[in-house]
Amino acid sequence: MAPNNAGVMLREWRQRRRFSQLELAVVADVSAKHLSYVETGRSRPSPEMLQHLSNHLDIPLRDRNALLLAAGYAPRYQETSHRANPPTELQELLGLVMNGFRYPAFAVDAHWNLIAANSAMGVFLDGIASHLFEAPVNVIRLSLHPDGLAPKIVNFEQYSAHILERLRRLAANQPSAELDALLGEFGHLALASHAHETSGLALPIELSVNDGTTVRLVSTITTFGAPLDVNLAELALEAFYPADAPSKAWLDAHA
Repeated sequence: MAPNNAGVMLREWRQRRRFSQLELAVVADVSAKHLSYVETGRSRPSPEMLQHLSNHLDIPLRDRNALLLAAGYAPRYQETSHRANPPTELQELLGLVMNGFRYPAFAVDAHWNLIAANSAMGVFLDGIASHLFEAPVNVIRLSLHPDGLAPKIVNFEQYSAHILERLRRLAANQPSAELDALLGEFGHLALASHAHETSGLALPIELSVNDGTTVRLVSTITTFGAPLDVNLAELALEAFYPADAPSKAWLDAHA
């Protein structure tokens, strides 16, 4: 990339985060004139300035590397493989964390492609069509596709509306062709949905399992603190927990 492309990229991220030039200059404590020169390519920003502005714009690590390259500098953040052989430090860390979950849990990348899952997830995957397990396995598709978990989700309208809202937030925060494709594939579900808020602390996913039991689960999403690796920064771990005593008893017996 030509060095002045960095200014174009910065402007796009500033607009995406809904900052005016003056607002960003004030919060980042930089000269509005200098910021204008950077965005128009009249001034070449230092790597330190790019990092400083990236912090205020909450630019993901992958895009920070692209920004540095566009300005003519070397990337700052490494990108460790999820699936290297022998296992990398990232894989070992992920395995350690995943094994710490007692109940179903999985890890996904920035596009919600499955990276890892613990053995407890297996109790919910019976009957899912084999084509949904062709790489890359996408967890949103696995959840919403009629050949996937969708027929087992008792509160499908509510839960699919929640998933699609999450997907829209992800696409708005970090646009990508993969996320846009998922919205195009499943966005019609929200149009047909008449989901309403329900009582309780959190919306559970209610799954009908093979023995006729309905298992109610709530989930948490975990990310790694202070990542310095692109792929580690993009990982999200979703863990499920029983939402009531009968669901806990079932999970304790089967998961």
